[in-house]
Amino acid sequence: MLSIRDLVQKALTIGYLTLATEEQLRQLLQTKTYEPDELNAFMKLQQAAMEGDVRQESRELYQLELRSQIL
Repeated sequence: MLSIRDLVQKALTIGYLTLATEEQLRQLLQTKTYEPDELNAFMKLQQAAMEGDVRQESRELYQLELRSQIL
C-alpha cells in the first residue's frame, strides 16, 4: 500500500481525490503509526480540497444524489 504522502501527492498533482484513494487514506490514518510529515501532508490535502484546488469524487457523487432527489 502507498504511504499517505504518496496518495496526497497523487491527488494534489491531478487535482482529484477518488473514492478509492479516500478509502486508502482512511485505512492508513486508522493505523496511528504514521509519521508527523504524513499527517502534515494529509492536512495539506484537506486545505487544498477546502480551497477547491482538489475535487473530491465523494462530494461530487453526494451532490448528484441530492440533485436527483430534488427532481
